[in-house]
Amino acid sequence: MEVYLDHAATTQVSPRVLEKMIPYFKQGFGNPSSIHKLGFSARKAYNQSKRKIARVLHCDKDEIHFTSGGTEATNWALKGLAYKYPNKKEIITTKIEHHATLHTVAFLENQGYTIHYINVDEQGFIDLDMLKSTITEQTLVVSIIYANNEIGTIQDISTIEKVCHEHNTLLHIDAVQATCHVPLNLHQSNVDLASISGHKFHAPKGVGILYKKSGIEIENLIHGGQQENGLRSGTENIPYIVGLAEALEVGMEDIIHYRQYLDQLSHQFLQQLDDAGIDYILNGPKVGPNRLPGHLNLAFKDLDNNDITFYLNQANIYASTGSACDSESITPSHVLLDIGVDDAYLRGAVRFSMGNETTKDDIVYVTKELITIIQKLSANR
Repeated sequence: MEVYLDHAATTQVSPRVLEKMIPYFKQGFGNPSSIHKLGFSARKAYNQSKRKIARVLHCDKDEIHFTSGGTEATNWALKGLAYKYPNKKEIITTKIEHHATLHTVAFLENQGYTIHYINVDEQGFIDLDMLKSTITEQTLVVSIIYANNEIGTIQDISTIEKVCHEHNTLLHIDAVQATCHVPLNLHQSNVDLASISGHKFHAPKGVGILYKKSGIEIENLIHGGQQENGLRSGTENIPYIVGLAEALEVGMEDIIHYRQYLDQLSHQFLQQLDDAGIDYILNGPKVGPNRLPGHLNLAFKDLDNNDITFYLNQANIYASTGSACDSESITPSHVLLDIGVDDAYLRGAVRFSMGNETTKDDIVYVTKELITIIQKLSANR
C-alpha cells in the first residue's frame, strides 16, 4: 500500500485538468500575441481562463495576473509596492510566514525598510491589538499568510482587513495554502493583493496568480513585452493557465463537502493515536473551521521527526517534517519556535496533509504504521 499525505507540499495534476491542458501543447500551441488563427485561438483560451478564474474568486478579470507561482506573486506584491511607493518605509508581517514573504521583507529591510513582526499566540493567531498599535502613517503594507502551511492556522482575514483599511494601509494575503481549502471571495474579503499557486490544488507546478485589486498600482519586476496588461512580460503559458483555471473551478465546486470529509479523516487519525495512548501534541488550532482541513502537524515527545519520516517512507507513507521549501534545514521550524512549542516536542513534529483522494482505509493503514513506529522509537530512546 502507498499513501501520499504531503498535499500541503504539492499535489498531482488531476486527470480532468490534464485533459484540458493537452490540446494546448498540440494543435493549440500558438502564441497568444500572434495575429493569426493559432494566435487568436490561444488568446481566446487565455481570456476564457481569466474569466473563469475571476468568476470563481469573485473578482474582475483584469485584477488577475498570471505568475510562475506563489513565490513570484508574493515577491511581486511586496517589492512592487515598495518600488511604487518609496516614501512609505514600514512593512508589517509575522514570523510564521512562508519564506517567500520572510525572505522578501528581509531583502527590503536591507534596502532601508523597517519590518515589524506581529506576535502570534500558541495556536498561530496574530495579536490584533498589536497590529492596531503598530500601524502608522508610514506603513506601506501588512502581509499575512491566510492559512499557515505548517500548522494549518486560518487567520481572521476579515478583521485584519478592517484594521488595515481603518488605517489606510494595504493588505496582502498569502493565499497559497488557503486556495481550494477555504472559501475565497476576494471582493467580499476586500484584500488588496493575494498570492495563489496552482500546484497546491491539482494544477501544474510553475503557474500562479497575483490578484491585484483595481486601483492598486505596483511596479513591474519583469520587463519586456506588453503581456499581463503591460505588468509582467513574457509569452503566456497557455496550457498551464488553462490547467490552473480548470483546477481552481474544480477545487471550489464542492468545498463545503471537501472540508467536512477531510475533517472527518483528521478526527479518525487523532482518535487512533489517542486510543493507542500515543504522547503527541497537535500544533495549531483544533480540527474545525479555524484549521486547514486534513492538515495535521503532530509533534511526538522526545523523538526526531527525521527518524519518524524515514520509517514512514519505508512503509510507503509520504509525509513531511514541515515546509517542503525548507526541507533540507536541520534547525527546528521557525513557525514552531514562534508559537512556543515545548522543547520536548519541538524536533518530533511531522506534518500529515490529506487530499480528496485520501480514504478512510488510508488513515487506518497510516495510523497503524505510525503507532508502531512511535512505540518502537520510544522504546529505543
